[in-house]
Amino acid sequence: MIGLLKNIFVQKCPRCRQGELFVSSAYNLKSFTKMNEKCDCCGLKYEMEPSFFYGALYVSYALQVALFITVFVAINVLAPDAPASWFITGVVLSIIVFYPLVMRWSRSIWVHIFVKYDPEYKCKVKHQHSH
Repeated sequence: MIGLLKNIFVQKCPRCRQGELFVSSAYNLKSFTKMNEKCDCCGLKYEMEPSFFYGALYVSYALQVALFITVFVAINVLAPDAPASWFITGVVLSIIVFYPLVMRWSRSIWVHIFVKYDPEYKCKVKHQHSH
């Protein structure tokens, strides 16, 4: 279970847990939504059918609600007498800062629901890390 959660968090291929789901960094604003078509290790096609990732919108909604509740509770605990503007500002800032990650995590969760890890799939291509 820990391996699954880590894999979702770091956005790796659900089948081999080695290939990248996304093309670039979450905060590369020009391409943060662009996904690889398939895994560069095991060849899994990520979008298994047209509009496959529309279902990730439900996951994204749940993650955003959890984020809003977290912001609300944090402000209530840290500043119990805070005006409403603090809550609005906190929610708006959290949307701006976390949207790229929430969008990616929702897609990662969605694809992991439908594709299970298979340790038999090894990386067919040697990775060359260029960080």
